[in-house]
Amino acid sequence: MNKKKLINIAETWFSNQGWKAFAFQKQTWDAFLKGKNGLLNAPTGSGKTYALWIPIVLAYLKQNPNYKTKHRKGLKAIWITPLRALSVEIEQAAQRFANEIDSGLSVGIRTGDTPQKIRAAQKKSMPDLLITTPESLQLLLASKDYDKTFKNLQAVVVDEWHELLGTKRGVQMELALSRLKTVSGELRIWGISATIGNLEQAREVLLGPNSEAFENSVLIKARLKKKIKVQSIIPKKMERFPWRGHLGLHLLDEVVPIIKNSKTTLLFTNTRSQCELWFQKLMSKYPEFAGEVAMHHGSINKETRLWVEQAIRNETLKAVVCTSSLDLGVDFAPVETIIQIGGPKGVARFMQRAGRSGHQPGGESVIYFLPTHAIELIEASALQKAVKKQAVEDRIPYLLSFDVLVQYLTTLAVSNGFFPNDIWPEVKATFCFQTITKEQWRWLLNFVTKGSQSLQAYDEYKKIEIEEDGRFKVNNRGVAMRHRLQIGTIVSDAMLSVKYMKGGYIGTIEEWFVSKLKPGDVFTFAGRNLELVHIKSMQVLVRRSKKKTAKVPSWMGGRMAFSAQMSELLREEMYAASASSTVTSNAAGKSEELKALRPILDRQLKESIVPKQDEFLIETFKTREGYHAIFYPFEGRFVHEALGSLLAYRISLLSPITFSIAFNDYGFELLSDQEIDMQQVLDNNLFSEAYLMDDLYKSLNATEMARRKFRDIAVIAGMVFTGYPNKMIKSKHLQSSSQLLFSVFRDYEADNLLYLQSFRETFEHQLEEGRLRLALDRISGQKIVWKNCEKPTPFSFPIITDRLREKLSSEKVEDRIRKMLKSLEQ
Repeated sequence: MNKKKLINIAETWFSNQGWKAFAFQKQTWDAFLKGKNGLLNAPTGSGKTYALWIPIVLAYLKQNPNYKTKHRKGLKAIWITPLRALSVEIEQAAQRFANEIDSGLSVGIRTGDTPQKIRAAQKKSMPDLLITTPESLQLLLASKDYDKTFKNLQAVVVDEWHELLGTKRGVQMELALSRLKTVSGELRIWGISATIGNLEQAREVLLGPNSEAFENSVLIKARLKKKIKVQSIIPKKMERFPWRGHLGLHLLDEVVPIIKNSKTTLLFTNTRSQCELWFQKLMSKYPEFAGEVAMHHGSINKETRLWVEQAIRNETLKAVVCTSSLDLGVDFAPVETIIQIGGPKGVARFMQRAGRSGHQPGGESVIYFLPTHAIELIEASALQKAVKKQAVEDRIPYLLSFDVLVQYLTTLAVSNGFFPNDIWPEVKATFCFQTITKEQWRWLLNFVTKGSQSLQAYDEYKKIEIEEDGRFKVNNRGVAMRHRLQIGTIVSDAMLSVKYMKGGYIGTIEEWFVSKLKPGDVFTFAGRNLELVHIKSMQVLVRRSKKKTAKVPSWMGGRMAFSAQMSELLREEMYAASASSTVTSNAAGKSEELKALRPILDRQLKESIVPKQDEFLIETFKTREGYHAIFYPFEGRFVHEALGSLLAYRISLLSPITFSIAFNDYGFELLSDQEIDMQQVLDNNLFSEAYLMDDLYKSLNATEMARRKFRDIAVIAGMVFTGYPNKMIKSKHLQSSSQLLFSVFRDYEADNLLYLQSFRETFEHQLEEGRLRLALDRISGQKIVWKNCEKPTPFSFPIITDRLREKLSSEKVEDRIRKMLKSLEQ
């Protein structure tokens, strides 16, 4: 069958559905059938599944002219998805096409949710297309004779590649693909990615730099003009001293008409705690929504999540309060309206969420932006411009993640074993390990067989044996079982199951939150007020409570930081606000958001200034708490955390003074009981890049941060065992085990690659050292404007109240802030 006839099969099927294939779909079919690898850049809901599944089926038909009478068994394609929730969706779409053209191909799913019975059946006979996750693919590589399973593999499709890129799961995929390229001779590799800034690099990471696969690859962009309309929910009365969280829930009444006027609405929150809070407030103030509004986040049990997703598809729900658990391609066309609560912290995330409405190709997406404090209106204004410019972030890939490589080598040793000379060129050809040296490679082989020089006396670290023929192999069944249980790179705090006393599973909650509760305490979870009865063997046993007040759980991953792109857009908008603050309020061309900010900008000008493009603002004032110095780089909380510590350390070198540091996405505060000599700070050029790493090291207690980072590295590298199902090891025990190892390496083996990696990741990923340098470089070129103010300014107020929130309970915070506002408004 020639290519024209094959394409005709697909086009006929499309027209039978009443569809017309997009240009990008046809381009992808053509490229795949020509034997190309590639990266497809297409938005959610644009038909990307059929762009790649169809040519995989057509290629099979071409190779097997007798496909109707003689089906060739075995695995032919793997579809990788980062979220289990997406697998059912892909399975239904793929099976539909395979059945309706009578191809005889079967589709199966293998994830952490797949029952043991189905896995056993798959072991005997694999489906033609397997939909799986990066972790489950590694588990297949850890099974005996995996090379026979993958021998006839023709294609691997990595869906949502932008979500994996820039994470250790992405590194896991790079290593798995490096093996599959060797095992399956005729392999075609494709990625599907939403829009990111570095698409070319994304293709290079997926296929391997300078590889044959990369040389024979294409980048296909779906040029679908998606109209996105951003509409801010602007409060009728604008507060002059904004603070986080205050405005959000005060706008609840503005949200309800939007929900009532739409068939279905998704309310996106940035954190699971915020999600719980909004759901609770919505239900208590508008009980008529009972049964029509639901909640969706990653800690709620799977059955509830699947029910919610199905209910959105059937339009039986009016609204869902959710987190990024509904960000990725869970396909449900009928969503009409999106509300984003609070700044999304990144342009790509915002556009992805906006794309959930008008999810049909050609439909307009409307996204409402609801600020949680007034200054977030500047973010809304910036996002409108970003959407027009299609200005989205890069995803920065990891380099030299030795912990993932140690895990991968153990995976290969658990299955068939490996010869280092065979695996070395494969590893070296990946993007992550392109600069690995022979010396580092030898160190890693030594580490997996002997446990590195400082641990040679302990047998538990000698996991891999070297057999007579030179093969590296795990022969201990206990080691193999523990390794399979721990495959993966997502390391979170220990999760405890939340269950009713009388039975019934509700979801999971992090150990660190529960450890603060006493029996009898009431907390909100999955939209219910629950009373803690007791904690028993990794289970939190609860009963329903009628108490009105309850603690809202928080999760460690709760605070996202601004992307560099978002920071830049925010600064541009701030400079625009500065320009508008010097002219009349109805300045032509100014956004509605900036006009609404008028009262705040007027008050800010009364006390201080709104910084212009060439200005860097520092404000100082005294309150009963002490002497405040506030700095405004507008660079995101991670950069501000580092910058605040750096500056505090450098000031302390000039005169002995101690500070408490607070920061948010806009700036940071140094608070002290004695006055800072700000003129001395300015004269000594404390924003210099000179000795940056040295000073950061001393100022931040980098060793402590690296120690925390090392816990994750130790878990991924398999040095610390997290426990068996239903018998997980407590978080504090994991922490103490990894801390012990960290101390051993620090004292006796300072050149240990995993120990050094913990520092490298702390600086590169947590403190964003590259961004910090750029920020210092920018500040050194600006004119520093120091304003000695009488009292707190509108810009400083959110930072001060954030600090109070860290220290006080929510009721006390509210009272304290009201008193502060009263004195400021006088």
